[in-house]
Amino acid sequence: MRRRLFLLLSLLAFAAPLPAQQWEILAVRYGTIADFPLRGLMPGAPEGEALDIAMVMWVLRDAEHVVLFDTGFFREAWLERFTFGDFERPDEALARAGIRAEDVTDVIISHAHWDHMGGIALFPNATLWLQEAEYTYYTGAAWQPGGRTGGIDRADIEHLLARNMAGQVRFVAGDDVEILPGIRAYIGARHTFASQYLRVETPQPWVLASDNAYLYRNLHEGRASATFSPEDREANIAAHRRMEELAGDPARVVPGHDVLQFERFPTVTERVVRITAGGGT
Repeated sequence: MRRRLFLLLSLLAFAAPLPAQQWEILAVRYGTIADFPLRGLMPGAPEGEALDIAMVMWVLRDAEHVVLFDTGFFREAWLERFTFGDFERPDEALARAGIRAEDVTDVIISHAHWDHMGGIALFPNATLWLQEAEYTYYTGAAWQPGGRTGGIDRADIEHLLARNMAGQVRFVAGDDVEILPGIRAYIGARHTFASQYLRVETPQPWVLASDNAYLYRNLHEGRASATFSPEDREANIAAHRRMEELAGDPARVVPGHDVLQFERFPTVTERVVRITAGGGT
């Protein structure tokens, strides 16, 4: 009888569902660009309308990992090109959340633009994750005649190549791919050649859109974000709807540059908000 009871309990233990991954999600703002033209974020927006945009990176943290989704930037050329009233180097901004740059285990790169991949050199111990097609294009065909390198910093690409040769780059091969337990990557929005966004289990699902959806207005008004080409705009709008489905609630989709995320979620410390604690919200 005792042996049968032991076998029954063992079978029940194996059959029980595994607990959802307990990721904490933070948003860290390292700067703000004031009075940015809305048309640069929403094609077809009213002429002359402008708004402040937040420069953001996101922290995904569990018991074993400190993951950054995007890294910000630090190169002087971009500080000269745009006006920041409150710029803080991303590793220093991260320190306000109690995280040291050397403790970042992984960096997931949404896309190769200067303000999202430009800080990878600040996190030398991290494994870098990006779409294989994004890496292939921006280290190859983008620099050939007819290629497109707008928003791409040559120094960032050179550093990415060096990190790959050092064995610190991992390729994400397409859509709906698990990077770490509870973190899945999706493509299809075409903000760049092969930009990606994330679905994170907390255990409730959240979607971090990065620039695949700039603003809450992009989502609510059914307007595309800036895309690789005008032909990609309808696909971008379709991707917005998919993000909402993946999140299970439109309120759990977090756009890339909207300052409202720093009003909607509780403040941890100056310019750091907690989107969700490890057990969800």
